[in-house]
This record gives sequence, C-alpha cells and structure tokens, in this order.
Amino acid sequence: MNILAIDTSNYVLGVAVIKNREVVGEWVTNVKKNHSVRLMPAINQMMRETETSPEELDQIAVAHGPGSFTGVRIGMATAKSMAFALDIPVVGVSSLEVLARQGIFFKGLICPFFDARRGRVYTGLYDEEMNVVMEEENIDMKTWLERLHDMKQPVLFISQDESAFREMIEQELGDRAVFPGAAHRYARPSYLALSAMKKPASSLHTLMPNYLRLPEAEQKWLRQKEK
Repeated sequence: MNILAIDTSNYVLGVAVIKNREVVGEWVTNVKKNHSVRLMPAINQMMRETETSPEELDQIAVAHGPGSFTGVRIGMATAKSMAFALDIPVVGVSSLEVLARQGIFFKGLICPFFDARRGRVYTGLYDEEMNVVMEEENIDMKTWLERLHDMKQPVLFISQDESAFREMIEQELGDRAVFPGAAHRYARPSYLALSAMKKPASSLHTLMPNYLRLPEAEQKWLRQKEK
C-alpha cells in the first residue's frame, strides 16, 4: 500500500510517503511559516524524490487535530481534495496519537500534549502499545497533572511545547516525569502513515477536524448570543 501522509496541525509541517510498509521519504520542519504556502511544494518535492506519481497512491493520511485551527483546516482541506480528485480513501488520525508514537519504546505511560493557551493543553494518555488510557481533552494542565500524580506511574511527556510546562510537570510528578531528547519532541508524518494503516477509511463528507474546543470567534459569538 502506498500512502501520502500530511500533518499541518501545529507548527511542525510534515509530509511522508510510505510504499509497501516502508518509509521511502519524510520531510519535517518546525518553523513559524505559513503552511498554506509551503504544503503543496513540499508534497510535490516528496513525490518527485520518491518517484511516486499521484495515481500510485492508495490512501492519504492526515492529522486532523487537535492543534492550530488554521493548520488543521489546511491539512484537512488538502488531504480531502486530493483524495476526492484521485478517488482514493482518506484516513484521519489524532495529532496527539501521532506524537505519542515517538515514545513507543518507553516502558510506562505516554503523555503527548500541545499548548492550548491560558494554562490549558490538548492532551491524552497512552500505554506503550498505543492503547488509550485517558481520552483526549482540552484541560487545565495543573488539573491534568494531578490526575497523573494519582496514577503512581512513570510518565513520558512528549511535546514541542515542553519548555512552557516542564517546571510545573517536575514539581507535580518529580522523578516520575520523563522527557525525551529534542529530536523526539515533534510528530513525524511517517508515524502518521503507519497509524493510518491500522484504521478504517473515513468518508470525505463526515471526516471533520478534531478541535477539542470551539474556535475563539465562535465562543465569542455564543457568549454574545446568550446575552
């Protein structure tokens, strides 16, 4: 099976091509630049370098959030448009699950997270076999850490936003908190593709972004409506 994987759900922009379960190409950047401008050139370059034509693709995998609202929409729109044009399936995968797979060899609990601002995070909890231990949430980080403290197990924290929360994590969990090296804090699109292989294809019409919270503009509109 040949899969094109697309992840624009956060600052990291990732594109990968999998052929017959082998990673033949992967491109990742972690810079604050416009994904809408850079995504298609990245896809075109990856397809050329791996000598893959669009017609050879069997599936498209996309990280459908949580993360940046704009970033998620860019990746979703591109993946769904390509899948429609090529008449192939598209599979949406949680951005947190993709990140959690960076810790797949860790013997303990795995906690991927993204900064959701104002002290909150998008997060979830997995075991070493990628089973969901605690469902994904948009939650206050202090409240989340109190829950993890009660579990009395070592926890691997994986995040591009580690520096913003590391002190708080260490204060709550002490030496049970484990942090990976810099190269393992970012989601890899190859893991996205491999995760998608184990999931059923989604309908182009029903596959939706997984925001975990309403966009700020919609929240304001609802507050005004209540008044």
